[in-house]
Amino acid sequence: MNKSTEKPTAKLKEKNYITPKGLSKLQEELHQLARIERPEVTKTVAWAAGNGDRSENADYIYGKKRLREIDRRVRFLTQRIDLAVIVDPAATTTNKVQFGASVEISDEEGVTKLIAIVGVDEIDTKKGFISWRSPIGSSLIGKEVNDTIEVRTPKGVITYEILEIIYREIN
Repeated sequence: MNKSTEKPTAKLKEKNYITPKGLSKLQEELHQLARIERPEVTKTVAWAAGNGDRSENADYIYGKKRLREIDRRVRFLTQRIDLAVIVDPAATTTNKVQFGASVEISDEEGVTKLIAIVGVDEIDTKKGFISWRSPIGSSLIGKEVNDTIEVRTPKGVITYEILEIIYREIN
């Protein structure tokens, strides 16, 4: 599923906590859709409309559908950007886990992983970026090094220990 057809993952009227890098990515996507892709699709639709019967014109039908998808995504991105509350992890100085923290955790078997707590628009599990609203993210908020958290999963409850808390720019 491409980004333009994804369903929004957050309620549109809530504050949108986001890192500077995350905001930049939303702005880049908005620019790409509104200033580059939409004008190209509009030209294709105009050209296809001039080719006669629109009811059987695949270029026209697909183009109109794609324009609706672009417009829907542009509206969503605009709202998310308007509601953005930018939190710069590099400017944070605390020993507790907060939004923007990179946290090294260890499970009961000693397996460690580094995760970054980010906004809902920035989730990327391959990079270890998890939402502050996720079960692990919300359980970590307010905790310190050596604290433990319990997270319910389909496989049961998993206990994690916090090994390190780092505040830095999230890429």
